[in-house]
Amino acid sequence: MFQMDDMICVGAIAGSYGVRGEVRIKSFCAVPEEIETYSPLSTENGDTTYSITLTRAIKNGFCARVIGVETKEQADALKGVQLFAPRSSLPNLPDDEYYHTDLVGISVYDTGGALLGQVRSVQNHGASDLLEIQGEGLKSTVLLPFTLAAVPTVDMEQGRIIADPPEGLF
Repeated sequence: MFQMDDMICVGAIAGSYGVRGEVRIKSFCAVPEEIETYSPLSTENGDTTYSITLTRAIKNGFCARVIGVETKEQADALKGVQLFAPRSSLPNLPDDEYYHTDLVGISVYDTGGALLGQVRSVQNHGASDLLEIQGEGLKSTVLLPFTLAAVPTVDMEQGRIIADPPEGLF
């Protein structure tokens, strides 16, 4: 049905909300309420689809109805389900913006051409995005600020990132 590369994670079900089958939705969209416009959403492999309707904003997300979910128990069973939308239904991004999924697995080199590692994940703890880098020469993963100063070049065609990390980070 779908190629996995063509699916982008746009949110997740965080559990039930109330006793009437509503769920709590975390949106990973730049404009959080736009998650509803991509409905129906699916699991990553496209096996299961979920038609969602946001009912109201709540702390850290939205309360939503999922077609076919009528009870708290059914809603509880969906906790942790990641929601994906086809890349084709999402907006095209400006040149200096990237979907997190596109950065995972890309090789990271320093400005001298030495391989630092690969992007394991993209994280955000409130300030700005951080690239989690893992590599053979590293004792543990390294969190590299995803800023223009620390990451001057992202070359999606070549599948590589050129980093100028702060002194002592690697």
